Amino acid sequence: MEMPTPDQAILRRKPAIAAKLRVILPEDAVIDDPAETLVYECDALTAYRCAPLAVVLPRTTAEVAAVLKLCHGEGVPVVPRGSGTSLAGGALPTADSVILSVARMNRVLETNFVDRFVRVEAGRTNLSVSGAVEADGFFYAPDPSSQLACAIAGNIAMNSGGAHCLKYGVTTNNLLGVTLVTMDGTVVEIGGGHLDAGGLDLLGVICGSEGQLGVVTEATLRLLPRPEGARPVLIAFDSSEAAGDCVSDIICAGILPVAVEFMDRLCIRVCEDFAQAGYPDCEALLIIEVEGSTAEIDEQLARIRQIALRHRPLEFRESRSKQESAKIWLGRKSAFGAIGQINDYMCLDGTIPVSALPLVLRRIGEMSREFGLDVANVFHAGDGNMHPLILFDANKPGDLEVCEALGAEILKLCVEAGGCLTGEHGVGIEKRDLMNVQYDDTDMEAQMRIKDVFDPAWLLNPAKVFPLGLSAARRAV
Repeated sequence: MEMPTPDQAILRRKPAIAAKLRVILPEDAVIDDPAETLVYECDALTAYRCAPLAVVLPRTTAEVAAVLKLCHGEGVPVVPRGSGTSLAGGALPTADSVILSVARMNRVLETNFVDRFVRVEAGRTNLSVSGAVEADGFFYAPDPSSQLACAIAGNIAMNSGGAHCLKYGVTTNNLLGVTLVTMDGTVVEIGGGHLDAGGLDLLGVICGSEGQLGVVTEATLRLLPRPEGARPVLIAFDSSEAAGDCVSDIICAGILPVAVEFMDRLCIRVCEDFAQAGYPDCEALLIIEVEGSTAEIDEQLARIRQIALRHRPLEFRESRSKQESAKIWLGRKSAFGAIGQINDYMCLDGTIPVSALPLVLRRIGEMSREFGLDVANVFHAGDGNMHPLILFDANKPGDLEVCEALGAEILKLCVEAGGCLTGEHGVGIEKRDLMNVQYDDTDMEAQMRIKDVFDPAWLLNPAKVFPLGLSAARRAV
């Protein structure tokens, strides 16, 4: 993966830039020792690494604004970072950039259970938002698999979803407002604790913008009342195609489970070894969860059972207790970590129409054999958000390049099937050179003109989203 050539003039000014940062921030908020900045040389896409010029850890919006104003004046690129869990290289630094981490900004600022919102600093972890309000009977809906660690800042940057997004939507559907700091240090309030903001939908532009337009320091999030009850079922199949057909039929029937998750044989085996969740021996497994009163749950599961039986499942198992439900979800939520214990892998993220699931799953299997690399499939099947995990050997020369080539073909397949390059991981560096597969020159120009308005010098999160040649030309203007 090509990275831009660092600006040598900025590298030569490193001591002076670090000294100026220490004037506006506390001493412990600036890191420029090369041994310490190594911690920030990559995010969860660990195949690519680059140590930054420096790292800053502000604690307030005012400190973020001061850092951005200084870097803007010095012409220094800035890479916003939440918890560093990006799977698309969204927080990968360049050698001449300053990483701005919001990890220390993690307070709950306001809770309002009448209007059903919570206002938090953007460094707060996803799961801890629900943790702060669960005693009052509420929760925050988006639930990425990394929710224990990932920050709200990164969720907003990538418009993250999760297992329960089929019913409740992704981040953009649960985001009411942000405090945004632009590259020149201007602090902007967008939206707030109400259903919709007047004027242009700037909130919709910010959510999913991957740190290209500004740094989010605070977020107002929608709260939902906890459902009366929930119950998952396991449905086992002898083929991935049968499981895909079953998902398509459930959605076509107008049933809206809170989650429909898919795992193939490779993923099932690894997750079972890790979590001991009691998963059956099969080619494909669906985890389907429904919510409501006991009567509502029983009625929905009866309809799902009828549909599933048409596809000759090997097993249809309802959870009988909270403990069983927790175990079922532990296996699924542990998938990425469990596979990471046995193999290097690259996690893809493409979205397709639900009706295309059988075709795409079949073609991924064929591509896996063609390229000679195993692919474990685990994904949010209800909304077609695919997460193929391509297994490779990072120590074997050429294996990473084969993995990248296979990944590119799978993502192209998603677009050809009527889908798109990303559902929730973002473009980052991973998919930037595939953007022209989905967008023509007019589309790309429209997107880049938006960045021109927010960040005219193209200093925010360099080398991401747009093909390197396009972004380099923009920055040179």
